[in-house]
Amino acid sequence: MMNNIQSVQSQLASYIGKLLRDHFGKGPGSVFVSVKNPFITIYLKEFVTPVEQVLINQDKQTNVEKTRDYLMMELIPEIKEYLSANAGFSIEEVYYDWSLDTKSGMILGVLSEGKASKEKTWEMYPGKENVHKEIIRMSRHAEKTPMYVDSFYLNDRTLVIMRTGILVRIEKELIKSGFEEELKITKRPLEKNLIRKTELEEILPSSIENIFLDWDFNADISFIVIILKPNK
Repeated sequence: MMNNIQSVQSQLASYIGKLLRDHFGKGPGSVFVSVKNPFITIYLKEFVTPVEQVLINQDKQTNVEKTRDYLMMELIPEIKEYLSANAGFSIEEVYYDWSLDTKSGMILGVLSEGKASKEKTWEMYPGKENVHKEIIRMSRHAEKTPMYVDSFYLNDRTLVIMRTGILVRIEKELIKSGFEEELKITKRPLEKNLIRKTELEEILPSSIENIFLDWDFNADISFIVIILKPNK
């Protein structure tokens, strides 16, 4: 059993780097792990294989994303098992997204003991209400006003935003018809572009380095992870 959070973060970073290298043929250049109940974030940088880069250069990003989806379906149970056996963490849900343009990625784990906390309001931080207003405005442009929004800083550079009740009827029908993957691939660039057009950077303490999005369509929940650039 790992004895402290720093040990968890260090050993998990090493494990994830090796796991991805074994399955993708190339591991990330760096792995940054943050643990703060109810979340674990794993931020990957310099993570694109030579074959993937060829496809990206040919404007075939969708092929890369679909292939990674298949691999992640295999890896998520392994990650959950490792965290349970080595850190004593029970992971309820795992979300992930890639930013192929910046060769980066994000894996977000929701701890089982934190599931109930999603029903509660997370701690306040400067500008939180204004952040939520911008997210609501963006969501309204993309689909509809969320039923609920909350957000949480894991550290000074990692902001997690949760939205519930955002799917419109046509999206629900597409999901029922088996187009979940296609819907995610379509929604991600749309919503990232809309987030970039908000006034979030005027509210947040530093500019945005990366944006990651994922959904649990069955539960009608979405998570946004915003990585901020280091303060100079």
